Amino acid sequence: MKPSKPYRVFRTSALLVVVFGLMAPLLWMIAASFKTNVDIYDTAKAFVFSPSLKNYETVLQQANYLEFIGNSLWVAFAATTLSLLLGVPAAYSMSRFNMKKSALVVLMARVIPGVSLLVPWYYVFSNLKLVGGFSVLILSHMFVSLPLIVYIMMGYFDGLPTELEEAALVDGLTHIGAFRRITLPLSVPGVATAGILSFIFSWNNFMFALVLSGSDTKTLPVAIFDFVGYASIDWGGLMAAATVVTLPIMLIALFVQKYVVSGLTAGATKG
Repeated sequence: MKPSKPYRVFRTSALLVVVFGLMAPLLWMIAASFKTNVDIYDTAKAFVFSPSLKNYETVLQQANYLEFIGNSLWVAFAATTLSLLLGVPAAYSMSRFNMKKSALVVLMARVIPGVSLLVPWYYVFSNLKLVGGFSVLILSHMFVSLPLIVYIMMGYFDGLPTELEEAALVDGLTHIGAFRRITLPLSVPGVATAGILSFIFSWNNFMFALVLSGSDTKTLPVAIFDFVGYASIDWGGLMAAATVVTLPIMLIALFVQKYVVSGLTAGATKG
């Protein structure tokens, strides 16, 4: 049955309210990034103001944010790549050989709050003289990325038919050969989905980088705090820096969302 007109009007109005509520903080942040600190505090200039690029000049030139962008890209890329190399074969083994206890360990790692591990991590890594380097950042980000990849890929492998692998085993391939030549090519959409989500989570990670990074390995989410001082806050620079952090990953998510959705659901339609 076709929905009635009052229902369609109510549904559209409700969606607009929800979308506006979600987008309003983002739109305010972007608008504030083009204002001076005086204009930000002036309610009369909430919507009508003279835009300025001074805040972005401060972010990209004086604050050396290009270096921080490079740090974030390197940490996110390295953590995602290593997590895929370890997580995809692990997920395949857990799925095909019914390793329930190992899967439970991965689930527990997914559930445990990362903040509960920061203190012991800092103690261990500081004794190993690793705090402040890229290696400790990559390892800490893998704590989030690896369980996520295993969790996604286990569901994907469970949805793939086993008949092709069984035929490959009959033809003389080993389990590793069947995985490499049969299962892995079929699971490319799932691997791409897991990699994209892992990269996004790593890019946005703030807590681990705040505690474990150094002045030369600072990532973008941590670098935002340079605009927060004890006596005052540079709101214009802070909003510009937040925009630099947020917009790239939002654009990536916007363009790859259909691939993420198709990758998450593809495993359920195999066979």
